[in-house]
Amino acid sequence: MDANKTPHQIVISASRRTDIPAFYLDWFMAQVDRGYFEVTNPYNRKVSIVTAAPELVHTIVFWSKDFGTFLKRGIGEQLQKRGFHLFFNFTLNSDAPRLEPRVPTLAERLRQLECLSSRFDSRAINWRFDPVCFYKINGSRIKNNLHDFTRIADKAARCGISRCITSFMDDYAKIRKRIKSITGFSFTSPSPEKKVSILQEMEKKLRPDKIRLYTCCEKELLDLLPTNPGIDSSACIPNNLLVELYGGNLSVKKDCGQRVNKGCGCKVSSDIGSYHLHPCYHSCLFCYANPVEGNISIHRRGTKRQLIAES
Repeated sequence: MDANKTPHQIVISASRRTDIPAFYLDWFMAQVDRGYFEVTNPYNRKVSIVTAAPELVHTIVFWSKDFGTFLKRGIGEQLQKRGFHLFFNFTLNSDAPRLEPRVPTLAERLRQLECLSSRFDSRAINWRFDPVCFYKINGSRIKNNLHDFTRIADKAARCGISRCITSFMDDYAKIRKRIKSITGFSFTSPSPEKKVSILQEMEKKLRPDKIRLYTCCEKELLDLLPTNPGIDSSACIPNNLLVELYGGNLSVKKDCGQRVNKGCGCKVSSDIGSYHLHPCYHSCLFCYANPVEGNISIHRRGTKRQLIAES
C-alpha cells in the first residue's frame, strides 16, 4: 500500500436489522465508549470487529421510526462532539396502528422530523415512506397506508427534506406466519402495472414540494417506467453524498452484501445491529427483521386497541 495514500474510512450503519435509536441507545453508546463493536454475521455466525474510533469512522447512518429518545438525550450532539458525522434514514409512514402498532403517533413523528432537521443538516436526512402496503380486513375492499402521504410530504418539504425513498412490501414467509394468528387479516399485492401507476402518482404529489422520489430495491418497476419519470433508484447508504456533505476519503463501491440485483444502490458500510440480540419492539406486521412477538394491540402511544376492530 502507498504510504502516502490515506486509507478509506468506514460508514457505520445503525442499523438495517433493528431500531437502535428507539431501543438500544445505551448499548450503542457503551460500544462507542469501548471503541469498537463486535458484530455477528447473521448468515455464517462469524464475529467481526467494527471500529468506533472517530478518526476511522466517516459517518454513522442511523435508521429509525422513532427518534424521540435520541433527540431528548442529545445523542447526536454528543456524537458530533466526539468527531462523528451523522446521517439519518427516518422511516415515516402514515398513521396505521394495524400495521405499525407500537410507533408513536404521526403528529409526534412529524414533530421529531422538525426537531431533527433543525438540529442537523436537512441534507443529511432521508425520508423513507416504506413499505407501501395493501391489505384486507374481514373481506373488506383493499386498503393501503398511503392516506397521510401528502401530509408527511408537506411537512418534510417545510423541514428542507429533498428525498423520499419508498418500496412495496415484500412477501416474506415470516410475515405470512406472523399474520396467521390475526383473524380476517391478509396482505395483498397489486400488479406491477398498478405499482408503477402508484409510483407515478407519488412522484406527482412530491413534485410541487421539490422532493425527489427514489425506490428501494424495485428494479423491475423502474424498468417499466417511461423515460425520465422523475423517479430514481435509491442509495439509503449514500457514500457519494456523505463525501459531498463532509469531505473525507470514503469508498463509493456498491455494497455487494445487499440486494444489488433488485436495484439496491447502497454503498459499502458496516452494519452493527443484530437480528437475534436486538429484536425490534415496534412489532410491525410487515417487518422482515425480528420483531418482538406478543400482544400487538398494546401501543407505544399508551392506548390499547384490538387490531382487527380498528376501521
